[in-house]
Amino acid sequence: MNIFEVYQLWPIEPVRAKGCKIWDKEGTEYLDLYGGHAVISIGHTHPTYCSMLKEQIGKIGFYSNAVENSLQVELAQQLGRMCGYPDYSLFLCNSGAEANENAMKLASFHTGKAKIIAMNKAFHGRTSGAVAATDNPKIQAPFNKTDHIVFVPVNDLQALENELKKEEYAALMIEGIQGVAGIFEPQVEYLKSARELCDKYGVVLIFDEVQSGYGRTGQFFAHQQSVVKGDIITTAKGMANGFPIGGVIMSPKFKAVTGMLGTTFGGNHLACTAALTVLKVIEDEHLINNAKIIGEYLISHLKGNKAIKELRGRGLMIGIELYPEYLTLRDRLLFEKKIFTGGAGKSVIRLLPPLCISKENADQFIDAFNDLTK
Repeated sequence: MNIFEVYQLWPIEPVRAKGCKIWDKEGTEYLDLYGGHAVISIGHTHPTYCSMLKEQIGKIGFYSNAVENSLQVELAQQLGRMCGYPDYSLFLCNSGAEANENAMKLASFHTGKAKIIAMNKAFHGRTSGAVAATDNPKIQAPFNKTDHIVFVPVNDLQALENELKKEEYAALMIEGIQGVAGIFEPQVEYLKSARELCDKYGVVLIFDEVQSGYGRTGQFFAHQQSVVKGDIITTAKGMANGFPIGGVIMSPKFKAVTGMLGTTFGGNHLACTAALTVLKVIEDEHLINNAKIIGEYLISHLKGNKAIKELRGRGLMIGIELYPEYLTLRDRLLFEKKIFTGGAGKSVIRLLPPLCISKENADQFIDAFNDLTK
Protein backbone atom coordinates (compact mmCIF):
# COMPACT_ATOMS: atom_id res chain seq x y z
CA MET A 1 0.00 0.00 0.00
CA ASN A 2 1.15 3.54 -0.78
CA ILE A 3 0.24 6.93 0.64
CA PHE A 4 -2.55 8.70 -1.29
CA GLU A 5 -0.52 11.68 -2.41
CA VAL A 6 -2.76 14.73 -2.00
CA TYR A 7 -0.20 16.98 -0.29
CA GLN A 8 2.57 19.01 -1.86
CA LEU A 9 5.45 18.13 0.44
CA TRP A 10 8.60 20.04 1.32
CA PRO A 11 11.66 17.71 1.19
CA ILE A 12 12.11 18.14 4.96
CA GLU A 13 11.29 15.64 7.71
CA PRO A 14 11.09 17.11 11.22
CA VAL A 15 12.07 14.61 13.91
CA ARG A 16 12.46 16.81 17.00
CA ALA A 17 11.03 20.11 18.20
CA LYS A 18 11.11 22.41 21.21
CA GLY A 19 9.45 25.77 21.74
CA CYS A 20 9.58 27.58 18.37
CA LYS A 21 12.38 25.42 16.94
CA ILE A 22 12.29 22.27 14.78
CA TRP A 23 15.15 19.95 13.79
CA ASP A 24 15.06 17.66 10.75
CA LYS A 25 16.57 14.19 10.48
CA GLU A 26 19.84 15.72 9.24
CA GLY A 27 20.04 17.83 12.40
CA THR A 28 19.29 21.13 10.64
CA GLU A 29 17.55 23.67 12.88
CA TYR A 30 14.50 25.65 11.69
CA LEU A 31 12.52 28.49 13.22
CA ASP A 32 8.82 27.59 13.21
CA LEU A 33 6.63 30.61 12.48
CA TYR A 34 3.75 28.54 11.14
CA GLY A 35 3.02 26.17 14.02
CA GLY A 36 1.70 23.46 11.71
CA HIS A 37 -1.29 25.53 10.49
CA ALA A 38 -1.61 27.55 13.75
CA VAL A 39 -1.95 24.35 15.78
CA ILE A 40 1.09 24.70 18.07
CA SER A 41 -0.13 27.22 20.63
CA ILE A 42 2.12 26.78 23.69
CA GLY A 43 5.25 25.61 21.87
CA HIS A 44 6.54 22.23 20.78
CA THR A 45 7.12 19.60 23.50
CA HIS A 46 6.32 21.96 26.35
CA PRO A 47 7.43 20.17 29.55
CA THR A 48 4.07 20.63 31.31
CA TYR A 49 2.25 19.31 28.24
CA CYS A 50 4.51 16.26 27.99
CA SER A 51 4.28 15.40 31.68
CA MET A 52 0.49 15.79 31.95
CA LEU A 53 -0.15 13.66 28.87
CA LYS A 54 2.30 11.02 30.05
CA GLU A 55 0.58 10.91 33.44
CA GLN A 56 -2.89 10.64 31.89
CA ILE A 57 -2.02 7.88 29.43
CA GLY A 58 -0.78 5.86 32.39
CA LYS A 59 -4.29 6.07 33.85
CA ILE A 60 -6.73 5.86 30.93
CA GLY A 61 -6.45 7.20 27.40
CA PHE A 62 -9.91 6.60 25.99
CA TYR A 63 -13.39 5.41 26.71
CA SER A 64 -16.65 6.20 24.98
CA ASN A 65 -19.06 9.03 25.69
CA ALA A 66 -21.47 6.49 27.16
CA VAL A 67 -19.82 7.01 30.56
CA GLU A 68 -19.01 10.03 32.72
CA ASN A 69 -15.73 11.87 32.15
CA SER A 70 -14.97 14.56 34.72
CA LEU A 71 -12.15 15.89 32.52
CA GLN A 72 -14.79 17.11 30.06
CA VAL A 73 -16.56 18.99 32.86
CA GLU A 74 -13.30 20.54 34.05
CA LEU A 75 -12.39 21.57 30.51
CA ALA A 76 -15.79 23.21 29.96
CA GLN A 77 -15.47 25.15 33.22
CA GLN A 78 -11.90 26.32 32.60
CA LEU A 79 -12.53 27.22 28.95
CA GLY A 80 -15.71 29.12 29.82
CA ARG A 81 -13.87 31.11 32.47
CA MET A 82 -10.93 31.99 30.24
CA CYS A 83 -12.73 32.68 26.96
CA GLY A 84 -15.44 34.95 28.37
CA TYR A 85 -18.41 32.65 27.77
CA PRO A 86 -18.89 31.07 31.24
CA ASP A 87 -22.65 30.57 30.86
CA TYR A 88 -22.38 28.75 27.51
CA SER A 89 -22.17 24.97 26.93
CA LEU A 90 -19.42 22.93 25.27
CA PHE A 91 -19.65 20.00 22.85
CA LEU A 92 -16.33 18.30 22.18
CA CYS A 93 -15.38 16.72 18.85
CA ASN A 94 -12.17 16.06 16.88
CA SER A 95 -11.46 18.90 14.45
CA GLY A 96 -12.45 22.33 13.22
CA ALA A 97 -14.40 20.91 10.30
CA GLU A 98 -16.38 18.67 12.64
CA ALA A 99 -17.00 21.61 14.97
CA ASN A 100 -18.37 23.66 12.07
CA GLU A 101 -20.54 20.77 10.88
CA ASN A 102 -22.10 20.53 14.32
CA ALA A 103 -22.50 24.30 14.61
CA MET A 104 -24.49 24.44 11.36
CA LYS A 105 -26.52 21.41 12.42
CA LEU A 106 -27.37 23.02 15.77
CA ALA A 107 -28.46 26.22 14.05
CA SER A 108 -30.66 24.23 11.68
CA PHE A 109 -32.21 22.24 14.53
CA HIS A 110 -32.85 25.46 16.44
CA THR A 111 -34.44 27.47 13.63
CA GLY A 112 -36.00 24.71 11.55
CA LYS A 113 -34.31 26.22 8.47
CA ALA A 114 -31.71 24.76 6.13
CA LYS A 115 -29.73 27.60 4.56
CA ILE A 116 -26.48 29.18 5.77
CA ILE A 117 -24.87 32.49 4.84
CA ALA A 118 -21.07 32.40 4.64
CA MET A 119 -18.50 34.96 3.54
CA ASN A 120 -16.74 35.23 0.19
CA LYS A 121 -13.25 33.66 0.51
CA ALA A 122 -14.41 31.66 3.56
CA PHE A 123 -12.69 28.45 4.66
CA HIS A 124 -14.57 26.28 7.15
CA GLY A 125 -13.14 22.80 6.57
CA ARG A 126 -13.22 19.82 4.21
CA THR A 127 -16.07 17.63 5.49
CA SER A 128 -19.33 17.75 3.56
CA GLY A 129 -21.17 20.73 5.10
CA ALA A 130 -18.00 22.60 6.02
CA VAL A 131 -16.56 22.37 2.51
CA ALA A 132 -19.88 23.47 1.03
CA ALA A 133 -19.53 26.60 3.18
CA THR A 134 -15.94 27.04 1.95
CA ASP A 135 -15.66 29.45 -0.97
CA ASN A 136 -13.37 27.28 -3.10
CA PRO A 137 -15.05 25.20 -5.86
CA LYS A 138 -11.77 23.35 -6.50
CA ILE A 139 -12.13 21.32 -3.30
CA GLN A 140 -15.88 20.69 -3.62
CA ALA A 141 -16.94 17.42 -5.19
CA PRO A 142 -20.33 17.37 -6.95
CA PHE A 143 -21.65 15.61 -3.83
CA ASN A 144 -20.76 18.68 -1.72
CA LYS A 145 -22.35 21.34 -3.91
CA THR A 146 -25.63 22.62 -2.50
CA ASP A 147 -27.96 25.59 -2.77
CA HIS A 148 -28.15 25.63 1.03
CA ILE A 149 -25.06 27.88 1.17
CA VAL A 150 -25.02 31.48 -0.06
CA PHE A 151 -21.84 33.60 -0.03
CA VAL A 152 -21.80 37.35 0.52
CA PRO A 153 -18.82 39.75 0.61
CA VAL A 154 -17.31 40.34 4.06
CA ASN A 155 -18.03 43.84 5.41
CA ASP A 156 -20.86 44.41 2.90
CA LEU A 157 -23.81 45.03 5.21
CA GLN A 158 -26.32 45.67 2.44
CA ALA A 159 -25.56 42.35 0.74
CA LEU A 160 -26.01 40.60 4.07
CA GLU A 161 -29.36 42.23 4.82
CA ASN A 162 -30.60 41.56 1.30
CA GLU A 163 -30.21 37.84 2.00
CA LEU A 164 -31.49 37.89 5.58
CA LYS A 165 -34.68 39.64 4.44
CA LYS A 166 -35.61 36.44 2.60
CA GLU A 167 -36.03 34.78 6.02
CA GLU A 168 -34.69 31.46 4.71
CA TYR A 169 -31.57 31.21 6.83
CA ALA A 170 -30.61 29.21 9.90
CA ALA A 171 -27.23 30.88 10.46
CA LEU A 172 -24.63 33.41 9.46
CA MET A 173 -21.09 32.00 9.75
CA ILE A 174 -18.08 34.32 9.94
CA GLU A 175 -14.41 33.62 10.65
CA GLY A 176 -12.94 35.81 13.41
CA ILE A 177 -10.22 36.56 10.87
CA GLN A 178 -10.18 34.85 7.48
CA GLY A 179 -6.95 32.86 7.61
CA VAL A 180 -6.73 30.68 4.51
CA ALA A 181 -7.99 33.60 2.41
CA GLY A 182 -4.90 35.59 3.36
CA ILE A 183 -5.70 37.28 6.73
CA PHE A 184 -8.78 39.42 6.11
CA GLU A 185 -10.68 40.81 9.07
CA PRO A 186 -14.38 41.68 9.43
CA GLN A 187 -14.77 45.29 10.57
CA VAL A 188 -15.96 45.96 14.11
CA GLU A 189 -18.98 47.97 12.95
CA TYR A 190 -19.90 45.23 10.49
CA LEU A 191 -19.95 42.63 13.26
CA LYS A 192 -22.06 44.86 15.49
CA SER A 193 -24.60 45.41 12.70
CA ALA A 194 -24.51 41.72 11.75
CA ARG A 195 -25.38 40.84 15.35
CA GLU A 196 -28.36 43.21 15.25
CA LEU A 197 -29.55 41.80 11.93
CA CYS A 198 -29.27 38.21 13.15
CA ASP A 199 -31.40 39.11 16.16
CA LYS A 200 -33.92 40.93 13.95
CA TYR A 201 -34.37 37.99 11.57
CA GLY A 202 -33.99 35.14 14.07
CA VAL A 203 -30.72 33.88 12.59
CA VAL A 204 -27.95 32.15 14.58
CA LEU A 205 -24.59 33.95 14.54
CA ILE A 206 -21.70 31.48 14.32
CA PHE A 207 -18.12 32.65 14.80
CA ASP A 208 -15.56 30.25 13.35
CA GLU A 209 -12.53 30.77 15.59
CA VAL A 210 -10.78 27.56 14.56
CA GLN A 211 -7.68 29.39 13.34
CA SER A 212 -8.10 32.85 14.89
CA GLY A 213 -8.96 31.71 18.43
CA TYR A 214 -7.15 30.59 21.55
CA GLY A 215 -5.23 33.80 22.16
CA ARG A 216 -3.68 34.08 18.72
CA THR A 217 -4.80 37.67 18.10
CA GLY A 218 -4.02 39.01 21.58
CA GLN A 219 -7.58 38.28 22.72
CA PHE A 220 -9.00 34.85 23.42
CA PHE A 221 -11.17 35.04 20.30
CA ALA A 222 -10.62 37.45 17.42
CA HIS A 223 -14.27 38.53 17.28
CA GLN A 224 -14.06 39.84 20.86
CA GLN A 225 -12.48 43.04 19.61
CA SER A 226 -16.02 43.99 18.56
CA VAL A 227 -17.54 43.18 21.99
CA VAL A 228 -20.17 41.24 20.00
CA LYS A 229 -21.16 37.82 21.32
CA GLY A 230 -21.78 34.88 19.06
CA ASP A 231 -24.55 32.34 19.54
CA ILE A 232 -22.09 29.58 18.63
CA ILE A 233 -18.28 29.71 18.57
CA THR A 234 -16.20 26.93 17.04
CA THR A 235 -12.62 26.17 17.99
CA ALA A 236 -9.96 23.57 17.27
CA LYS A 237 -6.44 24.27 16.00
CA GLY A 238 -4.68 25.81 18.99
CA MET A 239 -6.89 24.02 21.48
CA ALA A 240 -4.63 21.10 22.38
CA ASN A 241 -1.20 21.94 20.89
CA GLY A 242 -1.37 19.24 18.24
CA PHE A 243 -3.63 16.66 19.84
CA PRO A 244 -6.79 16.29 17.70
CA ILE A 245 -9.73 18.10 19.30
CA GLY A 246 -12.49 20.51 18.38
CA GLY A 247 -15.12 22.35 20.33
CA VAL A 248 -18.55 23.90 19.81
CA ILE A 249 -19.34 26.60 22.37
CA MET A 250 -23.06 27.39 22.39
CA SER A 251 -25.44 29.86 23.97
CA PRO A 252 -27.94 28.80 26.66
CA LYS A 253 -30.68 29.26 24.01
CA PHE A 254 -29.72 25.85 22.59
CA LYS A 255 -31.32 22.97 24.45
CA ALA A 256 -29.66 19.57 24.44
CA VAL A 257 -31.69 16.58 23.24
CA THR A 258 -30.24 13.12 23.75
CA GLY A 259 -28.70 11.87 20.52
CA MET A 260 -28.86 15.14 18.54
CA LEU A 261 -25.03 15.28 18.37
CA GLY A 262 -22.48 12.55 18.79
CA THR A 263 -18.87 11.53 18.26
CA THR A 264 -16.74 8.45 18.86
CA PHE A 265 -13.40 9.99 19.78
CA GLY A 266 -14.41 13.54 20.76
CA GLY A 267 -13.71 14.58 24.33
CA ASN A 268 -11.61 11.53 25.17
CA HIS A 269 -9.38 11.54 28.25
CA LEU A 270 -6.14 12.33 26.44
CA ALA A 271 -7.69 15.08 24.33
CA CYS A 272 -9.20 16.76 27.40
CA THR A 273 -5.89 16.52 29.26
CA ALA A 274 -4.07 18.12 26.34
CA ALA A 275 -6.65 20.91 26.15
CA LEU A 276 -6.56 21.53 29.90
CA THR A 277 -2.77 21.73 29.75
CA VAL A 278 -2.93 24.34 27.00
CA LEU A 279 -5.28 26.52 29.04
CA LYS A 280 -3.03 26.18 32.09
CA VAL A 281 0.13 27.15 30.20
CA ILE A 282 -1.58 30.02 28.34
CA GLU A 283 -2.69 31.45 31.68
CA ASP A 284 0.46 30.72 33.72
CA GLU A 285 2.83 32.08 31.06
CA HIS A 286 0.64 35.03 29.97
CA LEU A 287 0.77 33.88 26.35
CA ILE A 288 -2.21 35.92 25.14
CA ASN A 289 -0.46 39.11 26.20
CA ASN A 290 2.75 37.82 24.62
CA ALA A 291 0.89 37.29 21.34
CA LYS A 292 -0.25 40.90 21.43
CA ILE A 293 3.19 42.31 22.27
CA ILE A 294 5.23 40.23 19.80
CA GLY A 295 2.62 40.66 17.09
CA GLU A 296 2.79 44.44 17.40
CA TYR A 297 6.60 44.21 17.40
CA LEU A 298 6.65 42.15 14.20
CA ILE A 299 4.22 44.41 12.37
CA SER A 300 6.00 47.61 13.42
CA HIS A 301 9.40 46.28 12.28
CA LEU A 302 8.08 44.94 8.96
CA LYS A 303 6.34 48.15 7.98
CA GLY A 304 8.07 50.02 5.20
CA ASN A 305 9.84 47.03 3.71
CA LYS A 306 9.89 47.48 -0.06
CA ALA A 307 8.71 43.90 -0.71
CA ILE A 308 5.47 44.37 1.22
CA LYS A 309 2.35 45.54 -0.59
CA GLU A 310 0.12 45.25 2.51
CA LEU A 311 0.37 44.05 6.12
CA ARG A 312 -2.78 42.58 7.67
CA GLY A 313 -3.80 40.95 10.90
CA ARG A 314 -3.49 41.20 14.66
CA GLY A 315 -1.34 39.52 17.27
CA LEU A 316 0.31 36.39 15.92
CA MET A 317 -2.01 36.07 12.92
CA ILE A 318 -0.23 38.18 10.33
CA GLY A 319 -0.58 38.30 6.56
CA ILE A 320 2.27 39.77 4.49
CA GLU A 321 1.09 40.48 0.95
CA LEU A 322 4.06 40.71 -1.41
CA TYR A 323 4.67 42.63 -4.60
CA PRO A 324 4.90 40.34 -7.68
CA GLU A 325 8.70 40.44 -7.91
CA TYR A 326 9.00 38.87 -4.43
CA LEU A 327 6.76 35.83 -4.85
CA THR A 328 9.66 33.39 -4.23
CA LEU A 329 10.28 34.86 -0.78
CA ARG A 330 8.51 32.16 1.20
CA ASP A 331 10.64 29.44 -0.41
CA ARG A 332 13.78 31.47 0.15
CA LEU A 333 12.93 31.97 3.82
CA LEU A 334 12.61 28.20 4.22
CA PHE A 335 15.57 26.99 2.21
CA GLU A 336 18.04 29.84 2.68
CA LYS A 337 17.12 31.11 6.16
CA LYS A 338 15.60 27.92 7.62
CA ILE A 339 12.33 29.58 8.66
CA PHE A 340 8.92 27.94 8.26
CA THR A 341 6.06 30.29 7.33
CA GLY A 342 2.59 29.73 5.87
CA GLY A 343 1.16 30.82 2.58
CA ALA A 344 -2.14 31.97 1.09
CA GLY A 345 -1.96 31.71 -2.66
CA LYS A 346 1.35 32.81 -4.15
CA SER A 347 1.41 36.38 -2.89
CA VAL A 348 0.75 36.15 0.87
CA ILE A 349 3.03 34.88 3.62
CA ARG A 350 1.16 33.95 6.79
CA LEU A 351 2.82 34.11 10.21
CA LEU A 352 1.11 31.82 12.75
CA PRO A 353 3.86 30.99 15.26
CA PRO A 354 3.48 29.41 18.68
CA LEU A 355 2.22 31.95 21.22
CA CYS A 356 5.44 31.54 23.21
CA ILE A 357 7.52 33.20 20.46
CA SER A 358 10.24 35.44 21.90
CA LYS A 359 11.54 38.82 20.78
CA GLU A 360 14.75 37.03 19.73
CA ASN A 361 12.72 34.68 17.49
CA ALA A 362 10.93 37.70 16.00
CA ASP A 363 14.25 39.46 15.37
CA GLN A 364 15.59 36.36 13.61
CA PHE A 365 12.67 36.52 11.17
CA ILE A 366 12.84 40.30 10.70
CA ASP A 367 16.59 40.15 9.98
CA ALA A 368 16.12 37.28 7.52
CA PHE A 369 13.21 39.01 5.76
CA ASN A 370 15.14 42.27 5.45
CA ASP A 371 18.26 40.51 4.22
CA LEU A 372 16.36 38.70 1.44
CA THR A 373 14.63 41.92 0.31
CA LYS A 374 17.48 44.43 0.56
